[in-house]
Amino acid sequence: MVLHYTQMANAHAALERLCAPEAQVSAHYLIGADGTVWQLVEEAARAWHAGAGEWGGQGDVNSRSIGIELDNDGASPFPAAQMLVLERLLAAVLHRWAIPPAGVIAHSDMAPARKADPGPRFDWRRLALMGLSVWPRPGGNAAIPLDRSLDRLGYPPVSADLRLKAFRLRFRPGTAGPENADDRAAAADLAAQVRGQG
Repeated sequence: MVLHYTQMANAHAALERLCAPEAQVSAHYLIGADGTVWQLVEEAARAWHAGAGEWGGQGDVNSRSIGIELDNDGASPFPAAQMLVLERLLAAVLHRWAIPPAGVIAHSDMAPARKADPGPRFDWRRLALMGLSVWPRPGGNAAIPLDRSLDRLGYPPVSADLRLKAFRLRFRPGTAGPENADDRAAAADLAAQVRGQG
């Protein structure tokens, strides 16, 4: 599962683009800010939502993922109605396809050199509390090198700076400066959670 934001004026503008053949972009679902859901591609079919990138050592993410676009400009909070519908949809899709919570990722996770969505305003912790994603717990082992944990999580082999930026965007939004013990502890705990789901 890959979560995106549309970064467009509204859901109808995004719907037009996602349905326009010349745009060469699509997604399985679009969720409006008001909670309206459009299914644009069957779940078993390929949609063109992810683009270049990789996750877990595998490329062609389009062929092995379900993409959900969220009507959001990239700077605004995600409305409650939209989040509630997303939670219901995610729960159903994860159940249908036996996808573990660690299988729900950000577009920025698999394409850190190109993408920042769904961005720092998206509430990943909320999803994790519902068993729909992962979130770091206190007490991770800060002695484990960050690169090793990020490899285990699935981050692509881009520069250390890009990997750190993508990791923080999702799990430690607002954090700046060089890699630190809190980054390493959070990543180590997440890697342990992912191994437990494998």
